[in-house]
Amino acid sequence: MSLGRRSVSPYFAAIASLFVFCLAGGPQTAKADDFLKVDNVESQPLAAGVERLMEALEYVGAPLPAADRDALKAALKETNDAKLAAAVQKVLDPHCVVGVTINPESRVSVVEGPAKKELIQQGWRTFLVKVHNLAGINPELKIESPNLAPVYKRSTGKADPKLEVTPADVPNRWLGAVMFNAQPLKPALSGLALEYRIIQLYSRDVGKREAKLGFNVGQGTQDLGFRNAVAVLFQCLPAVEVSLRISDFDGKPTTAAFVIRDKFDRVYPNPARRLAPDFFFHNQIYRSDGESFHLPPGDYTVEVSRGPEYLVETHKLNVAAGVVSQSAEFKLHRWTHPAERRWFSGDHHVHAAGCAHYENPTEGVTPADMMRHILGEDLNVGCVLSWGPCWYAQKQYFEGKTSALSRPDYLMRYDVEVSGFPSSHAGHLCLLRLSEDDYPGTELIEQWPSWTQPILEWCQKQKGVAGYSHSGWGLQLPDVMPDGARQFVDCNRLPTGWNGKAADKLPDYAMPKFDGIGANEYIVTTANGACDFISAVDTPPVWELNIWYHTLNCGMTSRISGETDFPCIYGDKVGLGRIYVKLGSDERLTYDTWVQGLKDGRSYCGDGLSHILDFKVNNVAVGEPGAGGKISQLNLEKPGTVKVAFDASAFLASPKPTPETESIRKRRLDYKPYWHLERARLGETRDVPVELVVNGIPVATKNIVADGKSQSMTFDVPIKQSSWVALRIFPSVHTNPVFVEVGGKPIRASKKSAEWCLKAVDVCWNAKVGGIRATEKEAAKVAYDKARAAYAAILKEAEGD
Repeated sequence: MSLGRRSVSPYFAAIASLFVFCLAGGPQTAKADDFLKVDNVESQPLAAGVERLMEALEYVGAPLPAADRDALKAALKETNDAKLAAAVQKVLDPHCVVGVTINPESRVSVVEGPAKKELIQQGWRTFLVKVHNLAGINPELKIESPNLAPVYKRSTGKADPKLEVTPADVPNRWLGAVMFNAQPLKPALSGLALEYRIIQLYSRDVGKREAKLGFNVGQGTQDLGFRNAVAVLFQCLPAVEVSLRISDFDGKPTTAAFVIRDKFDRVYPNPARRLAPDFFFHNQIYRSDGESFHLPPGDYTVEVSRGPEYLVETHKLNVAAGVVSQSAEFKLHRWTHPAERRWFSGDHHVHAAGCAHYENPTEGVTPADMMRHILGEDLNVGCVLSWGPCWYAQKQYFEGKTSALSRPDYLMRYDVEVSGFPSSHAGHLCLLRLSEDDYPGTELIEQWPSWTQPILEWCQKQKGVAGYSHSGWGLQLPDVMPDGARQFVDCNRLPTGWNGKAADKLPDYAMPKFDGIGANEYIVTTANGACDFISAVDTPPVWELNIWYHTLNCGMTSRISGETDFPCIYGDKVGLGRIYVKLGSDERLTYDTWVQGLKDGRSYCGDGLSHILDFKVNNVAVGEPGAGGKISQLNLEKPGTVKVAFDASAFLASPKPTPETESIRKRRLDYKPYWHLERARLGETRDVPVELVVNGIPVATKNIVADGKSQSMTFDVPIKQSSWVALRIFPSVHTNPVFVEVGGKPIRASKKSAEWCLKAVDVCWNAKVGGIRATEKEAAKVAYDKARAAYAAILKEAEGD
């Protein structure tokens, strides 16, 4: 973050979100006359320090009043040490909120200063701190206060965390403070007997508030007798309430995301003092039509958005002084609207606790908080999954049905991710449409099974839909070296001079280690009919798709779905990864109809920046009944040509590459953002390729302009053997497949894929067996053996590659 053209310290940039652009307080000479007077200061370094101070105050947008600046400029011409020191103190002391004395033993004591103690709600005010440095030391001066204590404690991942920040603690933690130590100032004290430092104070609240302000220059430097802190009573003036009128593209009231910044690029409201429904780890807040936020008077830019189907638009907002409230109107604009064509978006993997969330003062956030975010990102369906962190508190929200907080065409349901459970080592699981959220015979997390197949089967028995989360973890592929060799590397800690390239071809026949928490045991459970889907979009695309392609080549039919794993893999927003499910014209959007479409593969997944709608092969639409009533199945009596038809659209906001977009496109595929349309941009154009994939291989490509316009497209493709057919814009969107059976033969598309899957079962067993309880190993071995036998049989039947 920067102020003007210059950078400030990361600490200041993160905390100093807002302040009023004038130096707080005015002269109060009755107190200033006897405030911590300092004599015997050498004039040259004092004058230099005062000049830097004046420049710094200008820099942070809080200049001294003109009369004070003129008086200081005149005083700085004084060559007499005593006269200069007296003149400087006469001007600057009235702006000091406190005075700090560092005695010869480096003990710190604090007294209240003469500045007017006035703050503003949701804003920052700038004061000075006078420092009398009798020790002549030059450490950094640090502020401390119980009122600065965090209002939350971030998740530690514990299922039943200890309450350390209570709701009763929050009212007293109303203050924000930062010492401005960036250029032209220095972080450390100068060591001069007299100097002034800049402090900025923020108030979350309105009304009278007492703060205990203390300082130190290192551990153990606080003075005795409680003199290192002083109680100061502030009057916190009310900010202006900005009442919102938010209209959707069709004029109806709606909810949107707002990122509010001042001219120095600081974010409002202060993230460090946020509690739900505003998340402290976000820049944005979500507000609905008729709601409001509070801002101090001033000029702001407001970025308004509502998920990837909308244009991101920036507005100017002037908040007037001298008013209690004012209104602001915002109208949203879409570039696409799949729901109009009955394609409904969803994110099957978001959390209300754990990872970036807090576990104090509450154990995660509430359903109402999550619903606000679902609405603000235009997610038609949000699946909020309780999991290991705060499990026992969050599971109270499980109802086995759609939440009553849902709206027409915007649904929320609580289900389960099996993560932080004994089976986690074999792959985390998304369990959707559960009627019961406790595994039979269990009361504690530790009692659940230690491998995944029993849990998947339990979910399916209660007519739930079950699959693997963040599929790519544990399925990393080795880098491709310049000589074609393959070598594993920790992509987060690349060695200096590393010249390997992240895997980017599909299918890839290198063998992963199966050593993570993604779709690892999927290689077993899909062969045993226990897995409905694997997840995509939140891990590197080649890692996710590779295992799926290989199993599809062996005739498996588990589908793919899109997820965010909010706020763990991605904390930016819900719905960053999403799935779009097609419902019939006479089908009402319910959670049951939508999740059934997910299971049937009547869907595509991606980042929401590109879309492939109404994909058909001949007369069979993806995810809909085909030959003999089988979902997504087209039968051909003999090899022949099929017609693939669909509508495609994509939107790159910038017609030409920019440094920001190029930074995405040039990253390794195993660096975030993993799925993003910018990675598909062709050269200097706005074009992206739409690929027809048969048995994992792109067999035809047509480019489209990513200008948001929908195009009807067709491919004619020869099918020589039983095959699966899908479409993609890599890595931005991927459809589920249509299965084409030729001459009544099952799909056995690749001997190499069958060999890969057969070997993968052994690799997975060796990686997971140590984490499976002794009492469960025999059942697990039977399941692994069954999968191994299935792939061995498929290998014998498989066609050549």
